[in-house]
Amino acid sequence: MSEPAETGLPDVDTLSYEAARDALIAVVDELERGGATLEQSLALWERGEALATRCETWLTGARARLDAARAES
Repeated sequence: MSEPAETGLPDVDTLSYEAARDALIAVVDELERGGATLEQSLALWERGEALATRCETWLTGARARLDAARAES
């Protein structure tokens, strides 16, 4: 899931694992602080879901590469 350009936030699909993880931590912190409107909270939740998916994609890819390297040895 990509972010629309008008948000000013980087496209989730272009983030490295570390950048996606750090952005996800920031989203969780903001949601836990509260005070956001319902609309803002929903947008944060959706971005958090996209960031979590991006992190999982990176981890799955890394796991596959490790498995392939082990199989070669």
